[in-house]
Amino acid sequence: MTKQPVTGTKTMVVSPHYLASAAGAEILHKGGNAFDAAVAVSAALAVVYPHMTGLGGDAFWLTYSAAEGRVRAYNGSGRSGYGVRRDLYAGEAAIPRRGVRSAITVPGMADSWAAVQGEYGRLAFAEVLEPAISHASAGFPLSPDQHGGSVLAGAALSPEAAAVYLPGGAVPAAGSRFVQPQLAGTLRALASGGRDAFYKGQIAKDISNYMRAAGGYLTCDDFADHHGEWAEPVSTGYHGYSIYQAPPNSQGFTALMALNILERFDFSCIGHGSYEYYHLLVEALKLSFRDRDQVLTDPLHHPVPLDRLLDKGYAQQLAASISMSRAAAIGSEPVGRDTAYAAVVDGDGNAVSFIQSLYFEFGSGVVAGDTGILLQNRGSFFSLDPRHINTLEPHKRTFHTLMPAMACRDGKPAYLYGTQGGEGQPQTQTLLLTRLLHYGMNPLEAVSAPRFVWGRTWGEPTQELKVEQRAGQQVLDALAGAGHLVRPAAAFDGIMGHAHVIGIDSGGLRSGGTDPRCDGAAIGW
Repeated sequence: MTKQPVTGTKTMVVSPHYLASAAGAEILHKGGNAFDAAVAVSAALAVVYPHMTGLGGDAFWLTYSAAEGRVRAYNGSGRSGYGVRRDLYAGEAAIPRRGVRSAITVPGMADSWAAVQGEYGRLAFAEVLEPAISHASAGFPLSPDQHGGSVLAGAALSPEAAAVYLPGGAVPAAGSRFVQPQLAGTLRALASGGRDAFYKGQIAKDISNYMRAAGGYLTCDDFADHHGEWAEPVSTGYHGYSIYQAPPNSQGFTALMALNILERFDFSCIGHGSYEYYHLLVEALKLSFRDRDQVLTDPLHHPVPLDRLLDKGYAQQLAASISMSRAAAIGSEPVGRDTAYAAVVDGDGNAVSFIQSLYFEFGSGVVAGDTGILLQNRGSFFSLDPRHINTLEPHKRTFHTLMPAMACRDGKPAYLYGTQGGEGQPQTQTLLLTRLLHYGMNPLEAVSAPRFVWGRTWGEPTQELKVEQRAGQQVLDALAGAGHLVRPAAAFDGIMGHAHVIGIDSGGLRSGGTDPRCDGAAIGW
């Protein structure tokens, strides 16, 4: 039976939590546009999906303004503190993944809310944040995904964080009311005082004072000097579509490299879900990961050679190196996976594709004092090796996995898509786009079909290719026979991420698909 997406004639919202999708729909019904609604969704996710994202994390945005007729990117990622140096970790093999010393980059998400909504929104900033404030103060039914994340990562929480997320010392039950009064107060201060309340006001002081007392490194100056940037997205052409990604320090160009490679193959001769389909995508992505790992960092500290990496001639060379019968021996490093992707389209044709994260489940595991803000541990991905391209330096952005995507046809958005999942983001995006463009799937079919994720994850010594069992034993056996280290995964395994798609057809009809692997919803009007 064909899976039917939610359809709307004017608007569409998709996100990994139904309450966040509802927040976006509410703002649209109040007369807000896609930019207002996207920030409302983002803020609501920061409350109702706290194990995945929050006010202490980062965000990347792709925006399309119908009035301007162009796609723009906003980099809402933070930099390391001015005083954060490698010698602070002398004698350690790596930056700790949890604790106050892992929280070394300034949270960039609040700034990105103010930038996106301030540039294009219609409503007052406080009105857009109201659904999030309401959920934080009055509470909401705790999601099954948050319950599972609490079981998995609860032991990594600081005492202040445990008091919030493990009330009474126990993991709260799925469906129980979950209240965050301290976070509600911080959101109210942000709503009334704007971004400066976060970066130059009492919120920054409270976080910095907590960090100093707890042995952390971020200061008031680090917060005061933070700013995100509007930037030109990176793009490539693929079978008549213009595919857009956020530029470095985002890994978005990795997906564009994979598409450039795949453009050299005839998908009309490759059956969807076949061995050839999965093998080809994995091999193209592995080649792009190999290059990514050699060059991706903050481009203000070291240039990223995008002209060479996105050159079609270079893609042809890479495509020619792929064997259709044997897996290439290419390695990867684990890069985390816990993220929240969402997208909004309004009745005027404006569109926003965005993604946000704390990096690991519950980020650093540290709540900054009485602010209710869970701080990210994104900076723990910096290397302590001074020769490494992504080495830790003061006031620097790290290699970032966050990568929202947008595919345009004839200059207008046709698909907004993305997923949770660190290393899995370019992989799942490639699956989604090939299914949409080559096999005629609708958004819900594309996100529901069997998925894979290749590479190392934290604590795993091997380069596994995890494939959902629904792909079929014959396909799994063929992949293993080609040299892939295949590990069968559950039918709808959460390790594959939470993917969402909005499609806009030539008549303007909006269709939305949210991942059955999460607690999300598509809401159209």
